[in-house]
Amino acid sequence: GDDERLSVSTIYSASGLLRGGLMAERPFRSPHHTTSSVALVGGGSIPKPGEVTLAHHGVLFMDELPEFPRSALEALRQPLEDGIVTIARAQGTLRFPARFTLVAAQNPCPCGYATDTTRQCICTPHQLMQYKKRTSGPLLDRIDLHVEVPSVPSETLAGENVAPPSSDARKRIIAARKKQQKRYKKSSLTNAALGARHIKTYIQLSDDVKTLLKQAIDHHGLSARAYHRVIKVSRTIADLEGCDEITATHLGEALQYRPVKDN
Repeated sequence: GDDERLSVSTIYSASGLLRGGLMAERPFRSPHHTTSSVALVGGGSIPKPGEVTLAHHGVLFMDELPEFPRSALEALRQPLEDGIVTIARAQGTLRFPARFTLVAAQNPCPCGYATDTTRQCICTPHQLMQYKKRTSGPLLDRIDLHVEVPSVPSETLAGENVAPPSSDARKRIIAARKKQQKRYKKSSLTNAALGARHIKTYIQLSDDVKTLLKQAIDHHGLSARAYHRVIKVSRTIADLEGCDEITATHLGEALQYRPVKDN
């Protein structure tokens, strides 16, 4: 909307990156894995916005996620949770907006073939363990959707694209957003922006879904953060299918996207 466009344009103007009039598209930022924590989240002797703020209301894409400095990855935890970056200095405290969609990619192991069915992984158990430790559990807990993408056979790459066109997905997304606007009384809220208080107010779960969720908490040891995030993802899955109620199927799919706690 106009408010978001003005907010993003103000950030880019303050950073000296605005060209011409107001921003016409949502920002897309893809910093290199050598990016420092200051460049990523902001700061410096004269504090200025980092990549997470430049991605406000847009997408921050981080390729080769484990290759980023550990300090930079851990600095992502606050903006992912609160949508802001807080920088404390002797002169006072600055807060930069940073409500973005994080999209990250990484190999399954250092050599890249741990899950490949056609090539053998050459990594040692120690290398695998160290590689997984580069991304902490608390950071992974803040990422809602974890999807393993297998290698694509050459015949599939050479064949015709059988995936549904993006225009079909766009229609479903627009319909889902309209359902959210109606549910939240045309406020600026979306499923992703719901806090614990909002979830209690707007999302009602059936007894069957509550039972399944309790079993998942007991079996997988979900944190309070993960508990609320699973509910929000379930609500979004239901919205994309045009369903008013969250079913056990929606909840089960949301649970499958949670990270496996093995590090």
